[in-house]
Amino acid sequence: MTKKLVAFAAVLLLSAAPAIAAEWPSFKSIDTDGNGQIDSVEWRKNSANLKIEQVPTFEAMDANSTNSVDEDEWAAAEKLSQSYAARCREASSSWCKDAK
Repeated sequence: MTKKLVAFAAVLLLSAAPAIAAEWPSFKSIDTDGNGQIDSVEWRKNSANLKIEQVPTFEAMDANSTNSVDEDEWAAAEKLSQSYAARCREASSSWCKDAK
């Protein structure tokens, strides 16, 4: 799980574009079949419609490699995305395009 979260963080950091935390979608809006899991098909169908700048990869969110994302994994991805956006706003160096 740690490797996937680190990979997700690296993608966000290297992209130099902050995620928009206020528009992070609800889990249920992506879990269209309502089974409590987001599978790769649901993700492919819905990820293009997300209103966040940096959409994580399905693999980065699937921390336990079960080919599905549960609500805990979704919450972890959201938290990481929001943390990145907050850190970006506070940045004083060039790693973030919105740095002071």
